[in-house]
Amino acid sequence: MTQSLRTVITDITAALLFGLALALAVPQAHAGMIGADDLEKTRVKEMLARPEVAAEMQKMGIAPQDAAARVDAMTPEEVRQLAGRVDALPAGGQSRTDTILIIILIVLIIALII
Repeated sequence: MTQSLRTVITDITAALLFGLALALAVPQAHAGMIGADDLEKTRVKEMLARPEVAAEMQKMGIAPQDAAARVDAMTPEEVRQLAGRVDALPAGGQSRTDTILIIILIVLIIALII
């Protein structure tokens, strides 16, 4: 091989090794995203924490902490279904009947998980 070809190959090899070393030395940034499932689970747990819902669950013999733990144990699909039912309720001026219906739905879903 000629001296100039050997120099070119050496330069290319050095550049590739430098690039590889640089790529391995620089830490990779991984941004964690908050999933939609986490947001829905949070929304359902916030609804369970509301005073009127907590009072109704206490009357039925369910501790609010137990209900929140059950929501944590639900699959993402179950949480989505429950959140969809919560979203289907009227936004303002819910009657007592609506609140009782949603509590019954929650209790049924929790009973199905057990």
